[in-house]
Amino acid sequence: MTRRTSGKGRRPALAIDGGTPVRSRPMPARCLFGEEEKGAAMEIFDEAIRTGQAFCYNGPQEQAFEREFAEFMGGGFADGVNSGTSAIFAALGGLELDPGSEVIVPPITDPGGVMPVVMLNCVPVFADSDPRSFNIGPQQLEAAITDKTRAAIVAHIMGEPADMGPIMEIARARQVQVIEDCAQAHGARYRGQLVGTFGDFGAFSTMSGKHFATGAQGGIVYTRDEELHWKARRFADRGKPFNLPGAASNVVAGLNLNLNDLAAAIGRVQLKKLPSIIKRRRRVGQAVKRGLAGLKAVSVGWQVPNTKPSYWYLRIALDLSRLSVTKARFVEALVAEGIPAGANYRHIQAEALWYRNRRIAWCPWLFRDRAPDPPDFRYAIAVSDSNFIITAHENYGDQEARDIVEALTKVEAAYLMRDR
Repeated sequence: MTRRTSGKGRRPALAIDGGTPVRSRPMPARCLFGEEEKGAAMEIFDEAIRTGQAFCYNGPQEQAFEREFAEFMGGGFADGVNSGTSAIFAALGGLELDPGSEVIVPPITDPGGVMPVVMLNCVPVFADSDPRSFNIGPQQLEAAITDKTRAAIVAHIMGEPADMGPIMEIARARQVQVIEDCAQAHGARYRGQLVGTFGDFGAFSTMSGKHFATGAQGGIVYTRDEELHWKARRFADRGKPFNLPGAASNVVAGLNLNLNDLAAAIGRVQLKKLPSIIKRRRRVGQAVKRGLAGLKAVSVGWQVPNTKPSYWYLRIALDLSRLSVTKARFVEALVAEGIPAGANYRHIQAEALWYRNRRIAWCPWLFRDRAPDPPDFRYAIAVSDSNFIITAHENYGDQEARDIVEALTKVEAAYLMRDR
């Protein structure tokens, strides 16, 4: 088929204008779950049918899953919970913060990365992002610390590690405990070290959209500190006196955040696949990054040096000053070329109605005359306005990476403003 060209006859016409798309067939499905996961689940049911005993939680499968995840992380302690939000909640519970304590939270994150703070009657204080990233930067973290700050949640959004070296230096100097939100960053590395191993806790989501899963939902609370592990574990199971010999009753108020043996059995199979999943995602991300190196207005979003992202999505940055169209139009044209992309990732929780209207059962602002002043989000807004995301996963191959690069190159060529 002859490709239709633009009016000047020099460039292929964009698909959005009637031209031939770069990719006409759908991108490959992810196919996260297979026969291995099905077999593991069936074994759990077969055992329950054979013995007449229902599977439960904190059983052999869940305990094995927790051990194996800790081994994946290089040692430490893990507790399976029922969601990534619960992982953040349990980690905060393990820190035993006083009511009214300030907790620094990410500017761009899932609601579940912030809501647990107010559920514990603590005050969320939003830090801005690094101007080149969706993540908190060291300077932005330091600017948000006050004499009431007791903890900080640092998220690795899109699988891109935050700059944990200086972040931890600042946090330790100011006696601020750190929870790493690794929901989107399984297996990502900073200076050769896995994210989730720098802070006091690492909190992971294992829902079906993440790098590996325990089923539809799930999460993991990880730490290298045994005392913190037991505190979080007690909080995540209604204050049961785990590792407290002689305790006669539940010792702290908490919720039932447990995982279960069925989910853990699926997770154990998935965990074996995780290194390969990360490797293949990284291969796609790096191929696209190399392929865009020569473009003038389009690039893979800036990443902290000496890091290895695990690419939950591909974050693409646009220099809109060099383009003749809006970001929305650029992404619309890219989608028409057969590339799955989303123009908006402005998940700034301080802009959400639940936060602005204080739609919160627990009200930490009772400890103040009013809610904190709205934060200065100039960087988070700017990076949200100039960046977009492309779906990519471990089932993409070299051809899919080439198609992404070709489509981005084609759309940039059509919309790039020429030097006068």
